[in-house]
Amino acid sequence: MAGNKRRLSSEINVVPYIDVMLVLLIIFMVTAPMMVQGIQVDLPETTAQSMNSDAEEVVMSVNQKGELFLSVGDDQGEPLTDDDFVEKVSAIVRNKPEQMILVQGDSAVPYQFVANGMSLLQEAGARKIGFVTQPREDGPAR
Repeated sequence: MAGNKRRLSSEINVVPYIDVMLVLLIIFMVTAPMMVQGIQVDLPETTAQSMNSDAEEVVMSVNQKGELFLSVGDDQGEPLTDDDFVEKVSAIVRNKPEQMILVQGDSAVPYQFVANGMSLLQEAGARKIGFVTQPREDGPAR
């Protein structure tokens, strides 16, 4: 009867740990895309010096009422609806994929209007976006 004794197993059962890790992985995979809010832009790495460009400038302007304007060269035009704006920017980006789109907003414009314009630029496929600002009169901030 001495041969019937059971030996204790010293192995660790890792199956429950793997199950827990897979559940956590699924949770993170589902929630991670929901946590990203913002507009992806590819800004050039430069100092705060003015840019000189030989190409025709494309400028998205936002006025205090939140109306969007798209100017190509010197042509300002009328305020555009969101659909018309996306259509025109898409046409520009199709012809020149590396075209820089400049964003110009009145200093009194609520951030929501500029963010809406930026999301429309992203929807239209713009990959390079720059901001138009005025230099400070009192010099750089310290």
